[in-house]
Amino acid sequence: MLTTQWVKSSWSGDGSGCVEARLDDQRVLVRDTKQAGQGPILVFTHTEWAAFLKGARSGEFDLPGSVM
Repeated sequence: MLTTQWVKSSWSGDGSGCVEARLDDQRVLVRDTKQAGQGPILVFTHTEWAAFLKGARSGEFDLPGSVM
């Protein structure tokens, strides 16, 4: 099984609300840094992750009135 180190999002900055991800086999794993490895891990296929990124980039998940 192919594993890599967890990587913190470049959007996280120095805050405590960070998201980390890693590739493992043919999956994308995502966790919350605050949990120090003890919290849940979300698991996505590469196809699911690509669909999520496409939706995020297009504003599909934006909340009404939110400003980025």
